[in-house]
Amino acid sequence: MVAGVPDRYLRFDRDSWASLRAATPLTLAERDLAELQGINERIDLDEVAAVYLPLSRLLNLYVSATMDLHRVSATFLGTISPKVPYVIGVAGSVAVGKSTFARILQALLAQWPDHPKVDLVTTDGFLLPNAELVRRDLMNRKGFPASYDTRRLLEFLRDVKSGAPEAHAPVYSHVVYDIVPDECVTVRQPDILILEGLNVLQVGVDSSEFVSDYFDFSIYVDADEADIESWYIERFLTLRRSVFQDPRSFFRHYADLTDREAVATARGIWAGINGLNLRENIAPTRDRASLILHKDSDHRVSEVELRRL
Repeated sequence: MVAGVPDRYLRFDRDSWASLRAATPLTLAERDLAELQGINERIDLDEVAAVYLPLSRLLNLYVSATMDLHRVSATFLGTISPKVPYVIGVAGSVAVGKSTFARILQALLAQWPDHPKVDLVTTDGFLLPNAELVRRDLMNRKGFPASYDTRRLLEFLRDVKSGAPEAHAPVYSHVVYDIVPDECVTVRQPDILILEGLNVLQVGVDSSEFVSDYFDFSIYVDADEADIESWYIERFLTLRRSVFQDPRSFFRHYADLTDREAVATARGIWAGINGLNLRENIAPTRDRASLILHKDSDHRVSEVELRRL
C-alpha cells in the first residue's frame, strides 16, 4: 500500500474470513469432495467450510442483487427482464488448483435456490489447435496469450451475456493435448457461468475488448511461485504414472522416465514455459481480480483479499 493512497482491498485472515460464513449450510459430503478434487489436491471439508462457504454466501448475495438490478432496469424500460447469466472468472497459474476450486464453487453455488443452474467452462477449449500452433511456432508457448483464439472466446461470452439460447465452446483433451475436432460444450442460459483459465484476466494485445469485460466477479487463486512449482513437479510425477501411460497421450514419451529424469524434466518445463508465463502474463493480472485467495504450501487458504466496491 502506497502512503496516502487507500488500499483497494479488504484483507481477511483465515479465521476472520471463515466467520463470514454465518449460517450457510455445508451441502457437500466427503464423497462429493473426492469426486471434485484434481490430481494431488488436498482439500477437506474444513477447507470448504472455512473458505468456500463464505465465498458462496457472498456470491449468492451478489447474484441476487444483480438479478434485482436487471428487474429494476426492465421495469424502467417497460420490457420483460431477459435472463442474463452472472459470469464469474477464475484465474491463476498452472498447478495452483484453480480447476478444483472452480468445480467446488460450482457445486456449492448450485445449491442456492435462486440460481440452481451453474455451468463451468474452461478456456483450454479456446487454445488454438496444435497444427496452428506449430504453424505459428507457438507450441512451446502454449498457454501464453498468443496461443488462444481470443476472438472466438469473446464471441462465446457475447452470446452468453446477450441471453442467446445457446453458446458453444470447443472441447480440449488433456490426453492428446489438443482440441477435439467437431465437439463442443453447449451452454444454455445458465443462472451462473464460471469461466476458468490462465488467461481470463489478461487484457489482450490487439483488441480493445477484454475477456474480463464480461465478468460480474473475478477470482485469482494465488500462491508463492516456489510452492506452485513444487505442486507442478508433484503433479507431473503423478501423471507420469497415470495419464502419460495411455498410448494416446501426447506425453507418452515421458512415461518411462526415472524419478530423477522426471523431476529434471518438470523443472525444465516450469522454468522455460509455465513459470515464465506466470511471471510475465498471469501474476501481473492478480490485482485486477475482485477477490484474491492466497494458498500456503499445504494448499490451505491463509488470506483472502476482497476488492472494495
